[in-house]
Amino acid sequence: MGFLHKIFVASGFLLIGLTTNAQKKSISQQVDSLLQLMTLEEKVGQLNQYTGRELTGPGSDKNTNKIKDIRAGLVGSMLNVKGARETREIQEAALQSRLKIPLLFSLDVIHGYKTIFPVPLAEAASWDLDAIGLSARIAAREASASGIHWTFAPMVDIARDPRWGRVMEGAGEDTYLGSLIARARVLGFQTNKLGGTDAIMACAKHFAAYGAAIAGRDYNAVDMSDQMLWETYLPPFKAAADAGVATFMNSFNTLNGIPATGNKYLQRDILKGKWNYRGFVVSDWGSIGEMLPQGFAKDQSDAAFKAITAGSDMDMESRAYKGSLVQLVKDGKVAVTLINDAVKRILYKKFELGLFSDPYKFSDTTRELSVLNDPQSRVEARNMARKTLVLLKNGKSVTGSSILPLQKSGQKIALIGPLGKATRDLEGGWIVKTDSNNVVTIFEGIRNKIGTGPLYAKGTDIAGNAVTGFNDALAAAKEADVIVLAIGESWDMSGEAKSRTSIDIPGQQMALFRAMKATGKPVVAVVLAGRPLTINELADSADAIVYAWFPGTEGGNAIADVLFGDYNPSGKLPISFPRNTGQIPVYYNHNNTGRPVTNPKNIIYKSAYIDAPNTPLYAFGYGLSYSNFSYSDLKLSNTDLSKNGKIVLSFTLTNTSKRAGEEVVQLYLRDLVSSVVRPVKELKDFKKIMLAPGESRAVDFTVDREKLSFYNQQLEWVAEPGEFEIMIGTSSDNILLSTKINLTANK
Repeated sequence: MGFLHKIFVASGFLLIGLTTNAQKKSISQQVDSLLQLMTLEEKVGQLNQYTGRELTGPGSDKNTNKIKDIRAGLVGSMLNVKGARETREIQEAALQSRLKIPLLFSLDVIHGYKTIFPVPLAEAASWDLDAIGLSARIAAREASASGIHWTFAPMVDIARDPRWGRVMEGAGEDTYLGSLIARARVLGFQTNKLGGTDAIMACAKHFAAYGAAIAGRDYNAVDMSDQMLWETYLPPFKAAADAGVATFMNSFNTLNGIPATGNKYLQRDILKGKWNYRGFVVSDWGSIGEMLPQGFAKDQSDAAFKAITAGSDMDMESRAYKGSLVQLVKDGKVAVTLINDAVKRILYKKFELGLFSDPYKFSDTTRELSVLNDPQSRVEARNMARKTLVLLKNGKSVTGSSILPLQKSGQKIALIGPLGKATRDLEGGWIVKTDSNNVVTIFEGIRNKIGTGPLYAKGTDIAGNAVTGFNDALAAAKEADVIVLAIGESWDMSGEAKSRTSIDIPGQQMALFRAMKATGKPVVAVVLAGRPLTINELADSADAIVYAWFPGTEGGNAIADVLFGDYNPSGKLPISFPRNTGQIPVYYNHNNTGRPVTNPKNIIYKSAYIDAPNTPLYAFGYGLSYSNFSYSDLKLSNTDLSKNGKIVLSFTLTNTSKRAGEEVVQLYLRDLVSSVVRPVKELKDFKKIMLAPGESRAVDFTVDREKLSFYNQQLEWVAEPGEFEIMIGTSSDNILLSTKINLTANK
């Protein structure tokens, strides 16, 4: 007999699920039946989320009150409670409530739970949707084994400003790539279907346009046209919704003067209206209460009224709903139908997860121990990390050979820099359950390759002005044949509330680089960061550059795999790297102006800077390999595209080198004349292809009306007849093949 068959009769009615016919009812019918048994206070309770750090630990008045509310059925969800034992203990308190409605346990599982994968921006550099999905699936498996039902991921905000620290959490600057990654992560977390013990609810955040915060300053306002909103910032959310994402989270920012938390246009008109979204919306931490300092609400009651009216279903840690909604309904200011709709959305997910059948199904200590110690998870973390590394530069040695890969023998290596033996810094931000002692350092990764530790000196700190270690670094460098310089950001320099006006490499690390260059030895820079940094001097003077991001638990092994050629790098940048902060925002798919720069030597009265080029240092889609590839033989099945037709483009990709490698082939297009000015190019497809040495393969892309469509002035999704340029290349700034097609008039 199931758990719900055992609980009591309330108010003369049998609680939903108690009858032997409960299994025959749809989830919606069970939700409706349960809703009829609930008091208004219990309904509002389901909309209330508390944080629970140390809730099961030493007592306090605050924690005592939380437990009291849980037992009274006045809490619907907890965040920051983790572990099978801890979640079971709190769930037991919830099941002492009158209707015994189980809690949802939520957590920011952003890029791994115990096994830490590369930060999301790094994973986007893999351009490998299957690998990204697997990363989310392993995170879900580990988190669910620890009692977690729900993660506040993926972040699908498009971000074009690397000053914004949260660029680390997303997929970069491109809407098309970001939409595909949003879908992959949702399906990974939810394992295609909720209900199994290896799946957790995903949450598409932050709705919407948070990535466009003015000046890259976290929590700041956003101001943009509806066309930009619909065309650039909403599509990844729509992709997540279409993939069945269980929840949405609204954002901290105002959008065109209206806080997202109280924005009816976003939540009711678009999400729950036009998109017919059936999941529920949770506020970001305290964002309902934050409408007071924003000047949009006069007090907590007014904030609660505006949030529930706009479509925010669950209040995370503002306590506004708990304190105000019951009275607002009694006063006739909020219709109970709004409360009922929000509660039904939340209850539906609890039923879908199977919590009414077994509230403790995710809180199994035996399973937790087994899953969290599965060695295969680290294997996949290493494989993912290797895919994310981007080779930005690979110069030539005095003998004419490439600097990378390094030799495993006959070459003495000095590892220099403050990140050479770092552990926590390889993990990046948003770590919820990890032991940094399990992290493989770069030093250990190199040692694992060559059988002995490399020469090592820290040289300096990540930040600050210390140069006392330079002498040790110089001594090690002089004994070496090649220097591997591990520099960049610390883990807490990127992420939420980590905006920077300067995105240079901090401290004295560049002075250390200059000192290493002065030795005359080849310098391979390994840069760790959660965002693009301005690295002009490295680009000019380093002999090779590997951008390693924050690569996670197996980061040291993955970096060594690339440095020594056991893995051929294939990563491509998902975001442009500016030359300096004055260029920001810089992104590849910008609109042209009436005075474009067509000749960099002639910029007078053109849309240009007088002190730097318009172009980024490294463009979107850029990344080198130890292999070389040629593109040839472009063919079209037709040059005219009819209303419901398609054109197939094909070309030959050849690996012209002596080692196997992967190439990310990218398809861009441009609408040459349209009713709304279109970007100079837009990514519309890509393929990641592995080729053996000397191998050639026919590659094809299909272009249809959908790929040519955009939002017009009326925000209609249309494709206008006319001429389009089709471009194929290895990055957004390296187009190797191009042609033109025509979209014929609609008939």
